[in-house]
Amino acid sequence: MSAPPVIAVVGPTGSGKSDLAVDLALALDGEVINADAMQFYRGMDIGTAKITVPERRGVPHHLLDILEVTDEASVADFQQLARAAIDDIHRRGKRAILVGGSGLYVRAALDVLEFPGTDPQVRSRIEAEFARQGPAAMLARLEAVDPVSASRLGDERRIVRALEVHELTGRPFSSFMPTREYFRPAVQIGLDVDRDQLRERLASRVHRMVEGGLLEEVRRLDAAGLRRGRTAARALGYAQFLRVLDGESDVETAAGETIVATRQFARRQLTWFRADPRINWVNWQHPDLLAEAVRLSSTSPPSR
Repeated sequence: MSAPPVIAVVGPTGSGKSDLAVDLALALDGEVINADAMQFYRGMDIGTAKITVPERRGVPHHLLDILEVTDEASVADFQQLARAAIDDIHRRGKRAILVGGSGLYVRAALDVLEFPGTDPQVRSRIEAEFARQGPAAMLARLEAVDPVSASRLGDERRIVRALEVHELTGRPFSSFMPTREYFRPAVQIGLDVDRDQLRERLASRVHRMVEGGLLEEVRRLDAAGLRRGRTAARALGYAQFLRVLDGESDVETAAGETIVATRQFARRQLTWFRADPRINWVNWQHPDLLAEAVRLSSTSPPSR
């Protein structure tokens, strides 16, 4: 008997994805797989709005708290872990429910997507060349071998990665971009938000995080090596409150900056998910949200 489609609950931060995923799991005898990159990290609880144990209501959650803050999150590693979790859940006759707002991670779990390898020595050499030659020269170098990536990428980390991939594989980095083809049957449910209401909700959430001890959480994680982490240190709120610890900012300013950054992030998430025509959008305040999500979870998913 073939496994049922994977259910993915997606949408912008603050839209209620985690709660809907738990509701679906309880209704469909499912288990939840986290696809929020920053919720991989142990101790990053308040600033990531990580679902608490009581809020999970007994539903098993996978891929939460799997990394230390000094570790670097890897989409390729996540793909392997997420697909293994899906297989395990289906093998036990349960429904796999993926939830998160990290768009690339969601696609890594659901879509046909190949990840090229990496070589620390090659990457280090290219990083050193970047430091010596500067971004303009390195971008020009990338444009000569991969004009598509050169037109899309602007930050050092991605330019270095694109050059590393070309050197290791002989293929342009852009050739590894995903197509909208499911790796296995899947149904994506997107939470359609009122943007003005979401803006207010995100502001209120940041203030609750501050009141709930965000600065103290950042202080603890700083002692655990947060600044050494290539991924964790860039998380929303954490970068802003590290500056408070350094005496370069204050709590009120950091909270305001976090609100602005979170709203910008939510807009980017909406742009990402809106580009995927396979997502079934449901109003986040639908009076029968769970019933509609259950109905969608039972439909036959498209292959693309």
